[in-house]
Formats: sequence, C-alpha cells, structure tokens
Amino acid sequence: MSSSGKTIFFAGMIAVFGISGVSAAADDDMLRVYMDHARVLKLDRPVSKVIVGNAKVADATVADAKTIVLTGRSFGTTNLVLLDADGNAILDERILVSIDEGNTVRVYRQTERSVLSCTPNCEQHAQQAATATASP
Repeated sequence: MSSSGKTIFFAGMIAVFGISGVSAAADDDMLRVYMDHARVLKLDRPVSKVIVGNAKVADATVADAKTIVLTGRSFGTTNLVLLDADGNAILDERILVSIDEGNTVRVYRQTERSVLSCTPNCEQHAQQAATATASP
C-alpha cells in the first residue's frame, strides 16, 4: 500500500472510530434512572423552575432549593430543564429511564415477550401487566 493510501486508510479509521466515540460519549451525558427508583441531583445554585419533557416517563420533585429528586416512571427517554430565578438554565439534560436488568428474567413465547421482576419473587413487570389487561 502506498503512503498516500495508508494515510487515507488511517484517516478513514479515525473518522469511523471518532464518530462512534462521540456517540458513546453522548450516551454517557444522559441522566440515567431505573424505573420506580429515585435519583438525587445536587445543584450548585437554587432552582426556581423544573420542567420535565414527558411526565409519564420521569418525575422531578424539588426537595429543597438545591436538591432535585428524579424518579423513573416508565421506560423511555425525556428531558429535564432546571431554571434559576432569572430564567437561566442550570441544567438541560436528557433522561433515560430503564429497567434494573440485575433482577429481571425475560421469557419468550413465540412472538410474545414477558419481563419478570424477581425481587425476591418473580412477578410480571407492573407496566407490562397493565398493558396486558388493557389489551382486548
């Protein structure tokens, strides 16, 4: 391979791995919380307004002026915006709500899938059970 061919090859490799590194870093920028679990966010400045993009996915409660409690309600992503008294953004982050995989069992039956939460006894996950009873 000529030196110009090697340069193009390595430039391509850097571009490919650089892009994948950026997307992985972007995923790390998300606030992550498990469904039906709470996470405490400590702030440097007092918060005046709390905005959650989709309250069905996550909920944010003001514990005190510098402490927010973030609770995962259902699977999915949304965002959280915290504003100070002047309307300046203190925080503007995406939130990922997922299930705690450490205590789950997945059961596959042909085209159906069930997720069981096993803490300590295995039961169908509450969100799935509600969906199953609502279906005709």
